Amino acid sequence: MTSLAEIFRQYGRAYRAKYGKRMLASHRRAMADIEQCRTAAQGGHVCYCDHCDQFHYCYHSCQNRHCPQCQHQAGQQWLMRQQTLLLPVTYFMVTFTLPEKLRKLARSNQKLMYDLLFQSSAAALQELAQDKRFVGAEIGMIGVLQTWTRDLSYHPHIHYLVPGGGVTEAEYWQRAKNGFLVHGKPLSKLFRGKFRAALKKTALYEQVPTEAWQQEWVVHCQSVGGGEAALKYLAPYIFRVAISNNRIVKVENEQVTFRYYDNKGKRRYCTLPVYEFMRRFLQHVLPKGFKKVRYYGLFSPAKRALLNRVRLRLLIQTPPPAALSREPQEQDSLSTPSSSLPCPTCGRPMRRVSKLKPIWCRPP
Repeated sequence: MTSLAEIFRQYGRAYRAKYGKRMLASHRRAMADIEQCRTAAQGGHVCYCDHCDQFHYCYHSCQNRHCPQCQHQAGQQWLMRQQTLLLPVTYFMVTFTLPEKLRKLARSNQKLMYDLLFQSSAAALQELAQDKRFVGAEIGMIGVLQTWTRDLSYHPHIHYLVPGGGVTEAEYWQRAKNGFLVHGKPLSKLFRGKFRAALKKTALYEQVPTEAWQQEWVVHCQSVGGGEAALKYLAPYIFRVAISNNRIVKVENEQVTFRYYDNKGKRRYCTLPVYEFMRRFLQHVLPKGFKKVRYYGLFSPAKRALLNRVRLRLLIQTPPPAALSREPQEQDSLSTPSSSLPCPTCGRPMRRVSKLKPIWCRPP
C-alpha cells in the first residue's frame, strides 16, 4: 500500500528544492517527521522470535500530530479523558465556516486568522445562547478546528459540541427551548460582525474585499444525540489528519490518486500531480503549538467545579473510564515497543534484546 510517508520520501527533496523558500517552518517540520516516521532514523528496538529464530527491527513513530501513522489511539484516549464533561442531555453540533473570500488571507496568516475564527464564533454563540428566547443561560462548548474538505481543498471551519441547555446564575440547569439551540441567521450575522470587528484591529483588514462583509456567512446547527454519542461523533474531527494512508490508491506517472466520499456518500476518486497533492496536504498543517481543540463557558477549565455541581444537580455520577468504550484498546506496537511484540512472521511474542539509537536529528 502506498503511504504518505513514501510519497514524501520519494518527492520531498525535489519539492523542497522547488518551493523551499516559500515553505513555512511548520510545513518543513511535518514533512521531515513523516518521512522519518518508523524508520531507523527514529530509533527503536531489536526483537527476537524464539519460534522463528529471527531478529526484527521495531522503529519508533514520529509522534507528529499531522502524521497518518501516529494518531492510532489518540481518539480513544481523548474520549476517556472527556468523561468528566458528560451531561445527560441532548447535544448539538454547531459549525462555523470561514467564507471563501477570506481563505487566501487565512492560509497566509494561519495563527492570527484561526485565533480570530475561534474567538468570534465562540463569542457569537455564547452571546446568542444567553438570549432568553433560546437558552437564557451559560452554555458549555468544545470547539475543534478543521481546515480540509474530502478532496483536500482548503476550507477552514470550526465544529462546536454544545449541550442543549445551560447554567443559570442560581446554578440550575436551563434546557434549550423548543428542542433547538439557536437560530442560524442571527448567529451568522453576529459571527460576521464580531469577526469583522476583531480583524479591524489588525493590519490585515484592508486586504479583505468588501463583498466578504456583505454576503451571508455559513453557520449550521444540528442535534447529535446524547453526551457519549456526541463525544464519539466529535473525536474523529480532532485526531483525523487531512488524508489517511488507506485512502491513497496509487502513485503513477508523478500523479497521486486517492478516494473520498462526496456529500451523498458516493465514492469518488481524485487524481492530482504529486506536487499539488503535497501542497494540498501541507496547507492543513497547523502552526507550531496551535491548539485546535478549545473549551469555553461551562466546559472551560476554570468552570470545572461548577460543572461538577451541575452534574450533581442532574443526579448523575461520573462514569468509570471504561464507560466510553468497552472494546479492548489496541496497542500501537511500533510507537511503544515492548517485550511482548508479536512476530510479523508467526504472530508469537518476541523478546526485546537491544535498543536502537536514532540516527537522525530533528531540524531546529
